[in-house]
Amino acid sequence: MNAEPLDWSQQRVFVTGASGFVGSWLVKTLLKKQARVTVLIRDLDDHSELVRSGAIHQVAVVNGCLEDFGSLERAINKFETNIVFHLAAQAIVGAALRSPLPTFEANIRGSYNLLEACRIHSGLVQRVVVASSDKAYGETDNLPYKETHPLSGRHPYDVSKSCTDLIAATYQATYGLPITIARCGNIYGGGDLNWSRIVPGTIRSFLKKERPVLRSDGTFVRDYIYVEDAVQAYLALAEATTRPEIQGHGFNFSNESYVTVRQIVSAIAEVMGISDLPAIVLGQANHEIPSQSLSAEKARTLLKWRSAYTLARGLEPTVEWYRTYLGSPA
Repeated sequence: MNAEPLDWSQQRVFVTGASGFVGSWLVKTLLKKQARVTVLIRDLDDHSELVRSGAIHQVAVVNGCLEDFGSLERAINKFETNIVFHLAAQAIVGAALRSPLPTFEANIRGSYNLLEACRIHSGLVQRVVVASSDKAYGETDNLPYKETHPLSGRHPYDVSKSCTDLIAATYQATYGLPITIARCGNIYGGGDLNWSRIVPGTIRSFLKKERPVLRSDGTFVRDYIYVEDAVQAYLALAEATTRPEIQGHGFNFSNESYVTVRQIVSAIAEVMGISDLPAIVLGQANHEIPSQSLSAEKARTLLKWRSAYTLARGLEPTVEWYRTYLGSPA
């Protein structure tokens, strides 16, 4: 059974994490579809794409954080929310390792706060999409991950995503909340200003004529997905959430092309025409999963979703975004 297309112009949407990299892209897309959008913002960064694009002036803003249940409940009730996209999280693996408590507070407590607010206002909320991660699966030799794999995070960030997944599934199974869960790999694209991440960090280094720095030994395998593919995945889940065979399920989203850290650095260098700036390899990444890859077969079969971007096709607009942002010549 296919979902009926949503008339987004009639939807009242609440987005957490809207000032973040992926959230900014999602909000811009929702506005193009003429949805009425409310966003939760804790600390507004003027460099956020939400601000730079002017989208901030087209949305209702609720100032607050995931740890504050009252702000979440008030936002859903006041703006009569019927669709929720939960993207907000402490998303940096290294930060979670150094300071796990704030990560658990934001990612775990924040998730059950939001879903409890949705439960209280289940007469309003019709669809909830929770953004999880491939990190929720933890480490395994049985790759690629399929949705039947157990959620077995072991380190702080990974555990926080495993818990988010389980809490979301609990609210659907126990209270009938119309929830779906998206599991993406490493999302990349213009607007990500977390320079510790390999894609923006490498592009910035090359633009500055510097050698990129790899925290790991460069052999870690990751699943990279372009941000527009991720946004379309979230929208596809929202449209399908009311289907009984979809509710409560997690879905992997991937272009199913998996590369090592060294390979993605080489791919960026090729797109940018760089040949003389080899990476500095630190080999200092600790407590990280060495190999991750996702099967998107379930999303293809049940949602008819397919990745529109190969790695090279996604890197081209990504590099151009950073050229413009950093003021570097082509």
